[in-house]
Order: sequence, then structure tokens, then C-alpha cells
Amino acid sequence: MKNTLISALTVLVASTAIAPIASAVEPGSFNIQEQRLEALDLRTKTTVPDDKIKVEYLNNQTKANPVENIQEARLNAMDARTKADPVENIQEARLNAMDARTKANPVDDIQEARLNALDARTKANPVENIQEARLNAMDARTKSVLR
Repeated sequence: MKNTLISALTVLVASTAIAPIASAVEPGSFNIQEQRLEALDLRTKTTVPDDKIKVEYLNNQTKANPVENIQEARLNAMDARTKADPVENIQEARLNAMDARTKANPVDDIQEARLNALDARTKANPVENIQEARLNAMDARTKSVLR
């Protein structure tokens, strides 16, 4: 009983002696996000309020070309772009463009063309056992990472 009491008192005295040191080392409410925001705030502070800067910027943009009706301006701009190459039927125009791209290399049977291309790629490096080839490739990749 005597040993337990002495041990308890020793722990109490040690913790009372260490507590002020521990609290001095680590601040109670340290927030990294708050610190970053304060640092950013110090770097970006200006003498002019943000609202005045934004208003002045927008004011300068619109002074060069004032627009009364934004919808009308957008329609006029779109009209000017499409007058150079008017398209009556957009679907027909897309099909014609696709047709022009495929005329250079016409393909009658797309499945056959894909199989021929795959065959040509695999002929250069024939693989007897695909599972073994995949395992070897994976082994080679992992060895380079581990070393």
C-alpha cells in the first residue's frame, strides 16, 4: 500500500512538472489552414478594395464596345460566323464531312479491317501463351519499381 501511494505521488508530481512544458511546446489551437489563409491574405492585400477593382475592370471592358442588348449581339456574332459557310442541314453537313474523311481509305467491312490490323500488329511479335506473356510483362514492370 505504501509503495502504491508513493508511486501515485511520484506520477502526480512528474505530471505537474511536465504539464507546463508540454503546453508551451505545442500551441493549443494550431490550425494549418488558418495559417495558410493568413499568409495568403498578407501577400494579396492591396490598398484598393476588391469591389472597386472589379467594377473598374468591368467598366473598362464595356467602354470600348458598349452593348445594349446582349442577346442581339450574340445572335449577330453567330450570324456573322455562319454567313461565311451557311449550312442548311447540319446533319447533312456532318455526314458530308465524315464521307470526305473516309473516301481517302474506304472500308467495306469494318470488322475485317479491324481484324487485319490486329493480325498485322501481332505478327511482328507472336505470342504462344498470352497468360505467360502478361505475367512476364507484369514481372518486368514490378521489378523496375522495386529496385
